[in-house]
Amino acid sequence: MKTITLFGLAALASVAAITPALAVDATTVTSIVRTADLDLSNDDGRRALERRIALAAREVCGTPSGVHLEGRNAARKCRDATIAAVHAKRDELFAAAARGAPIIVAAR
Repeated sequence: MKTITLFGLAALASVAAITPALAVDATTVTSIVRTADLDLSNDDGRRALERRIALAAREVCGTPSGVHLEGRNAARKCRDATIAAVHAKRDELFAAAARGAPIIVAAR
């Protein structure tokens, strides 16, 4: 199972654990994406979060050998599914930043 946890701090902590639709094995792999240092109300902060999410997806899905086509395809599908699963939480963080209000979410 692949999991990315987003941590955001406005005034309070915002936490979400997301499990992608493509879980290859029973092993849980987690990556934490911190957002406390980002200003998500502007484009620079949002782009930085997108880069962090992409990096976290690569960490939890792995990077197989360049000569192993099936492994590369599986890793790409895993990354795509993981990023898609995180987008709902990312959108909540963007909306909260636009309102100037913190959001409080806890998920397991």
